[in-house]
Amino acid sequence: MSSTCVVSDVSPVWDRAMEAPEGEGRTFMQVISEKYSPENFPYRRGPGMGVVVPSGHQGSPMKDRLNLPSVLVLNGCGITSAGDEGEIAAFCAHVVELDLSHNKLMDWHEISKIVANIPNLDFLNLSSNPLSEAVLEPDYAEAFSRVRRFVLNNTQVSWDVVHTFTREMPELEELFLCLNEYNTVTASATPCTSLRLLHITDNSLHDWSEVRKFGSMFPSLDTLVLANNNLSSILESGDNLCRLFPNLRSINLHNSGLNRWEDIEKLNCLPKLEEVRLQGIPLLQTYTNTERRSLMIAQLPSVTCLNGSVVSEGEREDAERFFIRYHLDHPEEELPHRYHSLVTKYGKLAPLAEIDLRPRCHAKVEVHCEDRVEQVSIRLDQTVAELKKQLRTVVQLPTSNMRLYYIDKDMCSAFGPEEMKYSTRALHSYSIRDGDEILVVPKTK
Repeated sequence: MSSTCVVSDVSPVWDRAMEAPEGEGRTFMQVISEKYSPENFPYRRGPGMGVVVPSGHQGSPMKDRLNLPSVLVLNGCGITSAGDEGEIAAFCAHVVELDLSHNKLMDWHEISKIVANIPNLDFLNLSSNPLSEAVLEPDYAEAFSRVRRFVLNNTQVSWDVVHTFTREMPELEELFLCLNEYNTVTASATPCTSLRLLHITDNSLHDWSEVRKFGSMFPSLDTLVLANNNLSSILESGDNLCRLFPNLRSINLHNSGLNRWEDIEKLNCLPKLEEVRLQGIPLLQTYTNTERRSLMIAQLPSVTCLNGSVVSEGEREDAERFFIRYHLDHPEEELPHRYHSLVTKYGKLAPLAEIDLRPRCHAKVEVHCEDRVEQVSIRLDQTVAELKKQLRTVVQLPTSNMRLYYIDKDMCSAFGPEEMKYSTRALHSYSIRDGDEILVVPKTK
């Protein structure tokens, strides 16, 4: 969520105390009065926290009024109605963010009474309130006209309700409609030109024919978050995509059902696209993590941020070269359009040489002991002490009576034999190769 994160300013113990008894409803003002009562918060604990009781004349109506924080978190308090509107106006004039999620609000009229009396309200969270059957009159929606960020997750509000709000909220910039069980989108006759971000994850919008409606509904859309909708494909011409989403800068398609590279290529038709999130899609399941990122970067030349990570100039060049080499063995008719563009840019690259950098596990060496020579395959992950045990049957000597020397066939003339005198040293540390020699000298008594 791009809006400011709202956290509760009371302890879990107080949260439990605020919960309404089963079957009972509470007013917004009742909850505020109890939560910010001077008896519960008798002193200021820091800027913007606690309670201030303004001084006043004896009997003044302001004497017991509270100075509330500008960010109010009243989630899960059992609120069903507004309460006294005059008191809301008196207490909440400076409030800019209000979290009313997980309450029992079922009536838009009651909610509008709260909102209408908070003139500076910028952010409103109504998530997980039972609003699916609530009727929204345009007069009620007018109360929300100053709200810029609006969260309606898990409310199952209808598209008619959404459209009423977007018509009556000329400053609305961010709208959250997650977990609302939408499988279709009802288009609005009146576009909402102010909206920049639409967060509509965890619904059931499988068909592009539904998603495309957001283009005409929200022509200024900058960010579209469609994660966990299992969108199956992007069935749209490039020209239409450009026309529908001329301002889209960021799109999130995590856990969609996209399974064709053609769908990814179509994202290039969005003229302002810079950021893409595309994890958990069927198309990428058969690739390694490195292949996924490289192939995606190469397919999306204008994208500067992929899955939350910035794409550097160097990474892009490496990815584009990888893309060419990855498709070298593909039939001409299967080559993607992007392949030909990149060949024009870099030329037809030769495959990279395959170099096995894994450490060797075995070597075939000549074992010399007095006048005997034996070809022996030895494990290089063993120690000098373990090698002595292996050579007991070869040289017919006990390990306690062996002195071993390593002879590098290429460097012997320069350095001579190297005594292998540390019993715990691993053989691979000597860089032993096929054809080298091990000299076994019996110890003299």
